[in-house]
Amino acid sequence: MLVKLLIALGNPGEQYRDTRHNAGWWLADHLVVRWSLDPFRRQGPVAEAGGGVAGKDVLLVKPLTYMNRSGRVLRRYRDQDDFRPADDLLVLVDDVDLAPGRFRLRASGSAGGHNGLLSIEGALRSQEFARLRVGVGAPEDRDVDRADWVLAPPRQDEEEVVLTAFDRMSEAVECWLSDGASLAMNRFNRS
Repeated sequence: MLVKLLIALGNPGEQYRDTRHNAGWWLADHLVVRWSLDPFRRQGPVAEAGGGVAGKDVLLVKPLTYMNRSGRVLRRYRDQDDFRPADDLLVLVDDVDLAPGRFRLRASGSAGGHNGLLSIEGALRSQEFARLRVGVGAPEDRDVDRADWVLAPPRQDEEEVVLTAFDRMSEAVECWLSDGASLAMNRFNRS
C-alpha cells in the first residue's frame, strides 16, 4: 500500500546526469543512501526505490519520460483509492530562482514556469501537492537562456553548495513525512 510518494524530476541519460535540471534526482539519490533503501530499479517508465521511513511506507520515483512529460507516470499511482496528492505527494524539483543550496518547501502553488511541475499539474488537474524546490541559481548574464542554463552542469563550487545542503533538505522531507507540509514549511522555510 502506497502511503507517501516522492517524485524526483529530472532527465534520463548520461548527457543530463550532472545537469542542474537533475537536482531533484540528486536529492532522491541522497535520500536512498540516507534511508538505507535498496537502489533504484527500473519499473517501466520509472525508476523506483522504496521502504519504511519515519514510520511511513515511502516510494521514491524518478520518471524516465524526460522532464516535460513527468506527469505521465502519475497514472499508476493516482488511481489507487487511498492516494491523496495534497497529503501523499512531494515533488523534488530544481529551481533557478533560488540560489544554489537554498530550498523551499511549499504545500501547493503554481509551477512558476517549470515544465516538469506543469506536467505534474496537468496530470493531477490540480496544484494541490507539495513540492521541495532545490535551488540551482540563475545565470548572472540575462542573455543566457534559462533552458540552456538548467541543461548545463553547475560550476564545482555551486554543486558543492547544493550537495552540502542535502542533509538539511532531507530533514525537511522527513518532517513532511512525519508532520505534514505546514509544519515542515514553518520549520524549514525560515532561513
